[in-house]
Amino acid sequence: MLLAGGLAACGGGGGERITVYSGRNPELIGPLLERFARRTGISVDVRYGESTDLALLLAEEGDRSPADVFISQSPGAMGYVDGRGRLRPLPEAILQRVPERFRATDGDWVGLSGRVRVLVYNRNRLTVSELPRSVFELTEARWRGRVGIAPTNASFQDFVTALRELVGDDRTRGFLEGLRANGAQIYANNVAIVEAVGRGEVDVGLVNHYYNERAKSEDPGVASENHLFAPGDPGSLILVTAAGVLRSSRSPGPAERLVSFLLSRPAQSFFARETFEYPLAAGVRPAVRDLPRLEDIASPKVDLSSLGDELARTRRMIQRAGLEG
Repeated sequence: MLLAGGLAACGGGGGERITVYSGRNPELIGPLLERFARRTGISVDVRYGESTDLALLLAEEGDRSPADVFISQSPGAMGYVDGRGRLRPLPEAILQRVPERFRATDGDWVGLSGRVRVLVYNRNRLTVSELPRSVFELTEARWRGRVGIAPTNASFQDFVTALRELVGDDRTRGFLEGLRANGAQIYANNVAIVEAVGRGEVDVGLVNHYYNERAKSEDPGVASENHLFAPGDPGSLILVTAAGVLRSSRSPGPAERLVSFLLSRPAQSFFARETFEYPLAAGVRPAVRDLPRLEDIASPKVDLSSLGDELARTRRMIQRAGLEG
């Protein structure tokens, strides 16, 4: 299995050492791991890769895994690992720092930051009144060839799994097949979708909210904007990044210290400021002033712990709909 980045190290200068498998990119988590190592003297080795690939690797490695902590870009990949008994319960003091809906029902993982699924659109080509109220409208004829999606992306797969839970397999399968039949354009990731919308290659795309916030911070004149679907629509699902400690960890104490640090005010402020995500702990506010409050977003209620159980079936459904080729 090929994993991007190999194994990097954050030297802490002490005798203790932990290994982190991270589905988050180095620029989105690396500075925090380095800060943790400096503050605690605990050295951190990091293996970077796609969250889903790392989850499959952890399941394959079993008790032989060198990993102490898994940081996942998506709750689905974390749920997959937890569903195979690979995680150990976190201390209640850590769990209580995050609202109940953003942590595992069994206490084995905790959310670090939140992101909302949105429709990014080109404001030069569409007015707000022309935007769909429901994600299901994207299969209608008027959106033919105008929609960008990233089927291999973990957040898209989590969205599809949640859709299956909310509306059933038949309607979800019909939605995916409808996207393909309607000429949805396939991209490698959310960044590529936002860029394509900004230059007018497609009019809209399904992404996480923070990708466009980041694009706007780099270029305030970019033509892309975020759109929330109607209250309760599955298209506005709230997802989280998450962290858990491996049951096979040889250093559970230092591993738990890292998870606790990632919920501290400095770390949560980093997520708000550098990634444009929603901080979930420590009372930190989002960095973007016009971002709607997380508690004000009427997202459908989904048990995030359940997303991993159906990951394999979801990926097969996406593939059979012809959206990965």
